[in-house]
Amino acid sequence: MKLVGLTGGIGCGKTTVLEEFKRLGVPCFVADQHASDYYQEPDFLTEIRKLFGLTVFLDSSSVDKKKIASIVFSDKEKLLQLNALIHPRVMNDFRTWAYNQNPKDGYVIIESAILYEYNLDKQLDKIIAVYLEKEERMRRLQLRDHTSREALEARMNNQLSAEEKMDRADYVVLNHEGNPRARQVATIHKRITDSII
Repeated sequence: MKLVGLTGGIGCGKTTVLEEFKRLGVPCFVADQHASDYYQEPDFLTEIRKLFGLTVFLDSSSVDKKKIASIVFSDKEKLLQLNALIHPRVMNDFRTWAYNQNPKDGYVIIESAILYEYNLDKQLDKIIAVYLEKEERMRRLQLRDHTSREALEARMNNQLSAEEKMDRADYVVLNHEGNPRARQVATIHKRITDSII
């Protein structure tokens, strides 16, 4: 079984591309969803308390994730420390999950925006990058999240550029309007499955 990563910059449409792979029957693991669950675990909350102090806690067992986000997107060191807590757990959970799957086409996907930034790509067989040019990503994110351009720029600056991700990936989905997403996904799916046979 091959382990495939799907990545791309914030706002590029990774979720919609992942839905196409799901429609083809590929098991998909969304890193952010699993990472969100860690905030319910007492040992993880202890680490969060050590890293950020009590100011990010709403009460003894729940945190203000927006407050954490506002801290880490303006403090690169804190972001690195938070991700060092999260990503080894995510990859361990992904491996456990993957080996409990029985994919009919011989591969599973993990979706994460920061596969390259934390060298998670080294643990995977192939990488798919979703690409959308920056101004369109900005437009979509401002509509979706009602966030300022400055805040979005800060988040983007903590990731590799979309162009670099595209250059480093094995496969690329160009996710702009008029470019048939389903056809691109079907082509990549065939290439991956052909390489397994």
